[in-house]
Amino acid sequence: MAAGRFDGKVALITGGAGAIGLAACRHFASEGAAIALLDRDPNRIATAEKELREAGVTLFATAVDVGDETGVAAAVDASVSALGRLDIVFNNAGIPGVVAPVHELSAADFDDIVRVNLRGVFLVQRYGLRAMIAAKTKGAVVNMASSMSGWDILAGGAGYASTKHAILGLTRAAAFDMARYGIRVNAVCPGVIETRLGVPAGSEDEYERGIARFANRIPLRRIGQPEDVAAVVAFLASDDARHVTGAGWLIDGGQTMQSWANAPDAEAYPLDV
Repeated sequence: MAAGRFDGKVALITGGAGAIGLAACRHFASEGAAIALLDRDPNRIATAEKELREAGVTLFATAVDVGDETGVAAAVDASVSALGRLDIVFNNAGIPGVVAPVHELSAADFDDIVRVNLRGVFLVQRYGLRAMIAAKTKGAVVNMASSMSGWDILAGGAGYASTKHAILGLTRAAAFDMARYGIRVNAVCPGVIETRLGVPAGSEDEYERGIARFANRIPLRRIGQPEDVAAVVAFLASDDARHVTGAGWLIDGGQTMQSWANAPDAEAYPLDV
């Protein structure tokens, strides 16, 4: 792989076999990084690992449940042992969880979302930061938030939106705590991205219609791509962003600049009367 901004560095990426995670793996590797790919799905890991190794990427891959503290601690330790260091953490793993009105969302379903989206981010960040501090590495963490972290909202998204708001608070607190070590902590806040999570659908036709519908409601008139997110993550992890910490970076094509009322082709705001 060609050398670049991350030559000689190691990037740990959770949800690394998913659409955005794999795009980030490719991007970091293309600029010289070795990759620690963490994902909970062994089958997805095998597919991603095959692609990356065939491309010549220096890689360590392992399955982990980010909500399990023992598993996260072991996965971070194994990554450092295999690759020799840790410079970058992209805390990307997350789930949409159950979508339901707040009065219908069960406590158990809410807890499931929090376990992955918030506890998981906290645990990976915690053990990644401890590894960097122990090695005196002036590294970078990028957490996955969302445009729903204070700018936008999804009907029925009480669980998901709550965790994404919380990630911004966690990011800012960690950025303040880590500044003394020269470690930067930021978050990315994507809008709608062309993935199965970003455009939920029951069929391929429905998926394509969803992409077109979202694109028509975004000022730049295109739906975001996983590579759009990966490029911003790489910037925030690089020395080009050396004076950026505690930020939540929108990647949404202008989606959150408009309200429901002025969205193109908006239907009437739904009311039950």
